[in-house]
Amino acid sequence: VCFRCLQTHSAGAGRAGTAHRRPLEVGRVPNKQSGKVCPGGSKEIVFPDGTVQRLNDGREETVFPDGTIVSVERNGDKTIVLSNGQREIHTAQFKRREYPDGSTKTVYHDGHQETKDASGRVKVRDQAGNIILDRKYHGLQRGA
Repeated sequence: VCFRCLQTHSAGAGRAGTAHRRPLEVGRVPNKQSGKVCPGGSKEIVFPDGTVQRLNDGREETVFPDGTIVSVERNGDKTIVLSNGQREIHTAQFKRREYPDGSTKTVYHDGHQETKDASGRVKVRDQAGNIILDRKYHGLQRGA
């Protein structure tokens, strides 16, 4: 018996696990998925396609092989960072996509939409898609 770790097998469940001296559990299942339970209670699951999911203190982060990262907070807010530099934020009030050039598109829970482009133009549409505001904002003038 190794005192640094103890290899365990459970034939009925088809699982193998390693219990380390420090309370870290590593387990594997037949579909090549593996998981770790760390001392603080955080968990990490590695899927066969390379996706890694981390669970810690009610928060969840998933990193996909293409570089996309999905984070879910305890309150349910979700942030998605795409490999192309775009970012999405999902809350109970709205869903927003932010583009690398600084433009954003927001859809609110009641269905109205707001689009801001990098040049300062803002469009607001109602639930039916009708434009209710279309303005280009210019920077504030100094010394005026």
